[in-house]
Amino acid sequence: MRKNRLRLVGVLAAVLVAVTAPAVQAKDEPPTLAELAQRHGRYFGSATDNPELTDAPYVSLLGSEFDQITPGNGMKWYATEPQQGVFDFSAGDEVVNLARANHQKVRGHTLVWHSQLPDWLTGREWKPRELRAVLKKHIQTEVRHYRGKVFAWDVVNEAFNEDGTYRETIFYKTLGPGYIADALRWAHQADPRVKLYLNDYNIEAIGPKSDAYYKLAKKLKAQGVPLHGIGLQAHLALQYGYPTTLEDNLRRFSRLGLDTALTEVDIRMYLPADEEKLATQAEWYRDVTKACLAVRRCVGITLWDYTDKYSWIPAFFEGEGAALPWDEELRPKPAYYAIRDALK
Repeated sequence: MRKNRLRLVGVLAAVLVAVTAPAVQAKDEPPTLAELAQRHGRYFGSATDNPELTDAPYVSLLGSEFDQITPGNGMKWYATEPQQGVFDFSAGDEVVNLARANHQKVRGHTLVWHSQLPDWLTGREWKPRELRAVLKKHIQTEVRHYRGKVFAWDVVNEAFNEDGTYRETIFYKTLGPGYIADALRWAHQADPRVKLYLNDYNIEAIGPKSDAYYKLAKKLKAQGVPLHGIGLQAHLALQYGYPTTLEDNLRRFSRLGLDTALTEVDIRMYLPADEEKLATQAEWYRDVTKACLAVRRCVGITLWDYTDKYSWIPAFFEGEGAALPWDEELRPKPAYYAIRDALK
């Protein structure tokens, strides 16, 4: 009888261990980047793209480590209005649905950009009146479709040249610089609650291009145009040096009453990667993260995808790569630990 009782106690103990073990393990798991960022009132996100969503290990990490997603291509004009007046939101919707399932927020990217436009738009001359109507319809149809599903929009993307002059896009050449204020107003009409951003690369440091955004933002705010933030893409490269005025730059935009966000972060290098380059890259990721945390109105950081496996860099910059905190096997690199360190 005593033997049976002891055996029963042993079985019960084993069951108890089996039931409680996962809970204990879960408690011991280190916090994710998103959880660490949330302690500072920030988000930590990643871009993604539709072809990658068939990769189960990738999707699992995307869903667990981050609390914000940006669709890399699925919301751009060529994808959403492939024929004039014919809209297709399936690619963007797939990313939004994934984000909703994972309780992540979505940044809309992008409404007005000179690149990745459909042929029907670029293949002819437009009268100003016609193009205004086309632009307004595109913006408002897309913003209405995603109303309540995205927290922010990159309304106009890459509007300036490196020297701070306006980029000669189809919109600028046909409509003049006023197209930017119009785009913001139209987006605001379609969703009065969404945050509206201007977004660009090489504006991390103070210089001619970021000065152009500063002047434009000041002017738009003075005119009552609905602009809520500036997106600094932060596609950095080791060979060009770290943007040491990043924090000061974030501060001057916040003094205008604007949010800022680091929207497309990657830090590329000449290949092959070695220990020294990876250590420098890690330092830069730490510094970029700290700069955002140091400025109250820097609301969050988004990696331009989180793994080298799906990085855009090698296809666009010959001989360069290894730009992200996870390698091609989804293993964390020194940069990942540096980000964690900064967020702690």
